[in-house]
Amino acid sequence: MDDIDRKILNDIQSGFPISPRPYLEIGALLGVSEHEVIKRVESLKEEGVIRRIGGSLNSQKLGFKSTLCAARVSEDRVKDFVEKVNGYKGVTHNYLRNSDYNIWFTFIAPTSADIENALKEISEKTGVSDILNMPSVRMFKIKVDFDV
Repeated sequence: MDDIDRKILNDIQSGFPISPRPYLEIGALLGVSEHEVIKRVESLKEEGVIRRIGGSLNSQKLGFKSTLCAARVSEDRVKDFVEKVNGYKGVTHNYLRNSDYNIWFTFIAPTSADIENALKEISEKTGVSDILNMPSVRMFKIKVDFDV
């Protein structure tokens, strides 16, 4: 990773241009071509440095409900459980933790009832009955930028 890659990463974390040709705008700021920016972003994605590029919306302002869930999943069922959980479009991400409740994931849906129904369905599909539902009450942070 060179200085241009670092500048691209710093610029796109929270300042990704909303325009028909965002990579052209990024390139203009950095003094490189649109094609060069696209190539570098693709390379950074292939290397796993960039996981995804997408919007981060404030679900509460859109009227959606969000929750943090924790599940107690036996080690031999973790892979299957995570695959099924990730199949729900309201699941934004999940984490493997070293504790009794070892799978943690966030879930966003139009209503709390939608979340509760999905968690019941997940439990039925996976056989995992110990899933905690901890609805969001207050937002503490919405973004984190890393100085690369």
